[in-house]
Amino acid sequence: MTTVIKILPNLKEFLKLPETEPASEYINKQIIQKPIPQGEHSRLQGKLCNVIYQIVETPKIAYAFPELRCTFGGASLVPDVAVFRWERIPFLPSGRIANRFEIYPDWAIEILSPEQSQTKVLAKLLACSQQGTELGWLIIPEEESILAVFPGQRVELYEGATDLPILNGIELELTVETVFSWLSFT
Repeated sequence: MTTVIKILPNLKEFLKLPETEPASEYINKQIIQKPIPQGEHSRLQGKLCNVIYQIVETPKIAYAFPELRCTFGGASLVPDVAVFRWERIPFLPSGRIANRFEIYPDWAIEILSPEQSQTKVLAKLLACSQQGTELGWLIIPEEESILAVFPGQRVELYEGATDLPILNGIELELTVETVFSWLSFT
């Protein structure tokens, strides 16, 4: 179950608080601490980042960030994987990447942990969609399914050998079966 720590009146106060481990998020004037990632979660998160990196980093199409704080639209969220198109990544004048991302991700990926509320995590992806995120995934390991969130807050369920929607411009083909096959090392 998701832990609600405290209700604060505004985002500015939240951003002044020290970071927690695991990360805490601010949404709808609530601070919610994410659960500690376990085996399936860590494997899926790492594999997704690696697969996306292989396609998008060298040609500078996009980049996948694990556990990156994104502050936008009155919320401060830490998606399991936040994918940004290259031209939207905040860089400093020196060319170095900025530490603060005060924009929504183009593609937000969440991996449901056993103790998390599916409704609350889906609400987080819907909030991203409201602000401009083009694609959201809610990966549900227990059911081996993935909910995708599209613009206009349209939600679709993907299972089995179904091809998954990918952010436009990223030449990647994945099925639900492929994603969940990563959980097996045999």
